[in-house]
Amino acid sequence: MTVTLLAHTDNPSKVVASAARLCYSASRADELFDGLDEARTAEFLKKLRDVGHMSPFEHASFTFAVDGLSRVASHQLVRHRIASFSQQSQRYVTMSSSRESVIVPPTVERTPEAAELFAAQGAAAYMAYERLIELGVPKEDARFILPHGWTTSLMITMNARELHHFFSLRLCRRAQWEIRRMASEMLRLVYDAAAELFVIAGPSCLTDGKCREASSCGSPFKNIEELLAGAT
Repeated sequence: MTVTLLAHTDNPSKVVASAARLCYSASRADELFDGLDEARTAEFLKKLRDVGHMSPFEHASFTFAVDGLSRVASHQLVRHRIASFSQQSQRYVTMSSSRESVIVPPTVERTPEAAELFAAQGAAAYMAYERLIELGVPKEDARFILPHGWTTSLMITMNARELHHFFSLRLCRRAQWEIRRMASEMLRLVYDAAAELFVIAGPSCLTDGKCREASSCGSPFKNIEELLAGAT
């Protein structure tokens, strides 16, 4: 899987901080933006996090390209409704028979017999798909035979507030491994681009100091470095 940050709001931290200042100021919005330095920006963002005033975070958006994700993971991803998605169409794009076309779970890879069975079934599904197309079946119908693990490509745009929500769910140790790996890469990228917005991000054990899951994993994260190391 590869995750690339394609674009984001210019000066995202400053945009969010100026939006927060506007709520409590009689000044013009552009004046507030120009009057913010790094220290004042960091101060406002900390206040927002401390009081849970997250709506200003919606003014900063981030767009990612994701390649080599399974449709198992993409079905989970689109449940995050406050986001924009564009996905490679199996209706119009002919699927490839390359070895990388099906995502193999680590639990399958570590058992030779399981890995062999998995690979054989993936190859058989593709052979059936290819033959159906040769028989005149439209790609949009032939694709029904392909497994959920078939790879796909997406573009994703989320604002910073939704990214925080996304990270809170998908970076929990109990999240499905593939979407967790993707979320980890997304956090690395946005942290590099706008550290002030994501200096504290992840599951509730890290952001709130206590687990808010119905069933805890029993192993809370201590800091963001451990979080990112544990999600690879």
